[in-house]
Amino acid sequence: MSFLIPRAPARRQLLRAMFGGGAVTLALPFLDCYLNTNGSALAATGAPLPTRFGTWYWGMGHTPDHAIAEKRETSAGIGFLEETESLKPFGSKLSYFGNFMTPLDGKSNFAHFTGWVANRVGTPPGSGSDIPGTTLDLMIADVIGNASRFKTIDATAIGIASENYSARGTNSHGAAETSPISLYARIFGPEFVDPNKADFKPDPKIMLKKSVLSAFTEESQAFTKSLGASDKARLDEYFTAIRQVETQLALQLQKPPPNESCLVPPKVDEHVDNSNAGREMGQVIETHKIMSKLMAMAVACNQTRVFNMVFTDANGNVRRKGEAHTHHILTHEEAIDTKLGYQPLAFWFNKACMDGFATFLQTLDSIKEGDGTLLDNSLIFATSETNYARVHTVDGIPTYLAGRAGGKVKSGLHVIGNGDPITRIGFTVMRLLGVPLEKWGTNSLQTSKMITEILA
Repeated sequence: MSFLIPRAPARRQLLRAMFGGGAVTLALPFLDCYLNTNGSALAATGAPLPTRFGTWYWGMGHTPDHAIAEKRETSAGIGFLEETESLKPFGSKLSYFGNFMTPLDGKSNFAHFTGWVANRVGTPPGSGSDIPGTTLDLMIADVIGNASRFKTIDATAIGIASENYSARGTNSHGAAETSPISLYARIFGPEFVDPNKADFKPDPKIMLKKSVLSAFTEESQAFTKSLGASDKARLDEYFTAIRQVETQLALQLQKPPPNESCLVPPKVDEHVDNSNAGREMGQVIETHKIMSKLMAMAVACNQTRVFNMVFTDANGNVRRKGEAHTHHILTHEEAIDTKLGYQPLAFWFNKACMDGFATFLQTLDSIKEGDGTLLDNSLIFATSETNYARVHTVDGIPTYLAGRAGGKVKSGLHVIGNGDPITRIGFTVMRLLGVPLEKWGTNSLQTSKMITEILA
């Protein structure tokens, strides 16, 4: 069994161990010693239902004055306007956050990038590709994601694997599942264990994987002694990740408790595969519907407790059938209708995104769990990368929190930030879900203040 790296091995980039009479290899990350000096080259236990965390992302923000009615003070009730009218049925299960700022401390605003990085990492990027830290979903996953098969699951309806807003840094940016078929196979393939089946049997292939991963302990300790301090720290992080995989694999060797909420969905038909489809909004909507159902069932089946869903990407690479211009191009080139007060085609895309968000919420809310629903036991962080895409503003980026986190959160509020840093939202979310932070963010984005108005 091998874990491969994207370059030909140089010097000691592979560890070798013996297992079952044969040699197995484990590839290592690129350590400093391989580079030049510039670095250029639950009922049974009585435990409460778990709280889940998810993110939902859409590109291009909102249409000013046509999405959410303005308020001056935090209060109950959200004024959904024409762009967000599909969210009205969920008004009591979500909150909207307005007038939170994204100060850049002199750094450039890299269009359709700076906003989401600052909002999820707590630090504005130094370039159009810089991700200067770990996104909040992974910080949460480090706390609540180790008791499930997958630490996180990422999916995107737009069909671009790299447009995934979850990362541990610039060089650790994971790819999302782009196809409903691949997402189905990953979640409900041969290694999925139905908790309601009587004939539970541990999969010997999983046992083999666990044993192979464990075979490198002695070899890795010997190798680590030859490294410098920075490489030792990096290698420790790498093997910590492997140990987490072992823990997750070990969970599959235990029969899970029966789960009435877990119903394995029917197999996805080939005609809905989006891996090679054009990025038309109609296909995105259909793909998102299917992925939402698969993701919701994965969460209900405790395959993951942290998940990320992308509806459309930060660069708006989606078209309406029969139209040549993408959503992004329209935000800059379409004329504002003097009677309507906005760009009609760009508005159509913005509204479609909010309709998609409503579909996602409805899917989670349709799964009963305990005395509530899956949405009630989740906390969904939904946001974009800009406020008004026409001018790339990053102040006032629209942000929603949906669900009640198992009773930890009040909902149905319009929260006014009064110019506070937008990181207060992410900091509050992480503290609610057990991340041991005293403060979060850097410079003007640093905060230690939770948004107490939403605490139950």
